[in-house]
Amino acid sequence: MIEQQIDIIEMISHTGLVVQFVLLLLLFFSVMSWAIILVKLRYFGKAFKESTYFTEFFWKSRDLSNAFVKAKQLRSSPIARVFRVGYLELKKLSQSGLPISPQSPQTEETTLSSRFAATDNVKRALRRAINTEMTRVTQMVPFLATTGNTTPFIGLFGTVWGIMGSFHGIGLKGSANLAVVAPGISEALVATAAGLAVAIPAVIAFNYFMQKVRILESELQSFSADFLNIIERDILRIERRRG
Repeated sequence: MIEQQIDIIEMISHTGLVVQFVLLLLLFFSVMSWAIILVKLRYFGKAFKESTYFTEFFWKSRDLSNAFVKAKQLRSSPIARVFRVGYLELKKLSQSGLPISPQSPQTEETTLSSRFAATDNVKRALRRAINTEMTRVTQMVPFLATTGNTTPFIGLFGTVWGIMGSFHGIGLKGSANLAVVAPGISEALVATAAGLAVAIPAVIAFNYFMQKVRILESELQSFSADFLNIIERDILRIERRRG
């Protein structure tokens, strides 16, 4: 194994400047890709764990204010952050005199239709919060797609350039036997192998993270719809009490 590594290092050292630049560029893509993979694995792990915990707490809690206190503690949960935005918007509307929750002040002038119209503000706030969260969770992930799509071609470019150099050397030496051709071609093929080695993990990670993004988006949409349903049920409950 050590001898093989030494051979690869020697092969890289004997390549031309263009091929070495290609390999350096591939190294940059590899380091960046693995850094993103590790960061995103940690992020999604905490996001799903805290979101599951908050969702369970939310449905067990009968008071939105208690859920809001818990949501402030779970800073890695996208669902908790979306709830905080919706709750603050709800609180603003309550303070403005619109009774859209059981704890809001009630006035005779406020009609059922005006209360339901007020929930549109909460709905828009939740929609903006979801869009913000989706932007947050997809940050840096497109770089993995770029890496998976471009690095094989970058490696292929290095190989083609290296082979061109090998054939140019053959022309200068006037000999085309295997002993002359093989070393140059094998050195050039290192670039293609490096390109594939960078691209394969990036593509796998990109597909994995996009699946997580779709699951998280579905959970955010479901929670937002459930939260709005709770608000609307509270409005109807108020009306029945007044009726």
